[in-house]
Amino acid sequence: MQLATILGSKGRAVLTIHPEASVAGLVAMLTEHSVGALVVSPDGATISGIVSERDVVRSLMHGSTVLDAPVASIMTPQVYCAPPTASIDELMHLMTERRIRHVPITDDTGGLIGIVSIGDVVKSRLGELEGERAALLDYITRGG
Repeated sequence: MQLATILGSKGRAVLTIHPEASVAGLVAMLTEHSVGALVVSPDGATISGIVSERDVVRSLMHGSTVLDAPVASIMTPQVYCAPPTASIDELMHLMTERRIRHVPITDDTGGLIGIVSIGDVVKSRLGELEGERAALLDYITRGG
């Protein structure tokens, strides 16, 4: 299964935050939308970085004044992206190898067209396994 299939079911909407927005604003957005990460983008289309709950927690080691700092000061600038044609297996490998939970999906020009989380991958994989299970049960109960 390709990532385009996941995007087709979950949608292509991507929450972004401006690099100069405050970390407090970031925390509010993460909470409001019940998400674990946002793509950092000055225009909603290009990718400057990614910022997650983990980044917020790590930054709090430097004190609560970080809440007034810009998102750019705590974001991860190295963003691993995938094309919509990549397979779920390829994405799982990337997520495991790089220890990341959110991967922006980009088109041929590098434009942001979606995001897939580890939760989306698990949901998709469980759907595949349930389909296989149902097919096997049908095969067994019909006698082959």
